[in-house]
Amino acid sequence: MDTDSYYLNKNEPNKSCLLALRKIILDQDANVSETRKYGMPCFCYKNKMFCYLWTDKKTDEPYILMVAGNYLNHPDLKQGNRSRMKVYSVDPTKDIPITTIQHILNAALDLYRNGTIKTK
Repeated sequence: MDTDSYYLNKNEPNKSCLLALRKIILDQDANVSETRKYGMPCFCYKNKMFCYLWTDKKTDEPYILMVAGNYLNHPDLKQGNRSRMKVYSVDPTKDIPITTIQHILNAALDLYRNGTIKTK
């Protein structure tokens, strides 16, 4: 599956921002892999979806969509009108808050690692 084309078809600064977010996500755990679902990059932990990368329709800003958002409590995660998922928005014109993102991703991955969310 061609996951690269999603990123390469974006304009700057979103392209660089999304590529950096992709690397941060993939670097969190050796069991994280990337695929595409619903036309967007989807990241799985042991083949179980755990987050997506997308851009907001109104602001065009990149965000990370956390599949198990209802388990995550972080002040920067926004639920909006979603029942389960939460969003972490990233301003592509500013430095990426890598430590914050790593913290959120690891909190999510821990749900899969500790069996809160079953991987098989």
